[in-house]
Amino acid sequence: MRSKKYEGGGRMATVVAQKWGNSLGIRVPKDIADQLGIKQGTEVELSVIEHEGIITLKPKKTRKKYTLEELISQITAENRHEEVEFGVEGRELI
Repeated sequence: MRSKKYEGGGRMATVVAQKWGNSLGIRVPKDIADQLGIKQGTEVELSVIEHEGIITLKPKKTRKKYTLEELISQITAENRHEEVEFGVEGRELI
């Protein structure tokens, strides 16, 4: 199954919905998956415009997970703040 280019630089493919458990599944052609960076296990957001019958899929952006060392390495004298005194409230012991 290959996709076809259409004007505007996009791609289109005809796919067949098939039963997958209690749901329906479609296959994404390899060239489109490669273009979008989708591989097995990639989370994809599905959006539906109901009155127009339009379904869109896009790879879900993942947030970078920083290590403590990466975060600490970004501390500089310019972005470090002084301690803030909030005073005593209630019966806290310091």
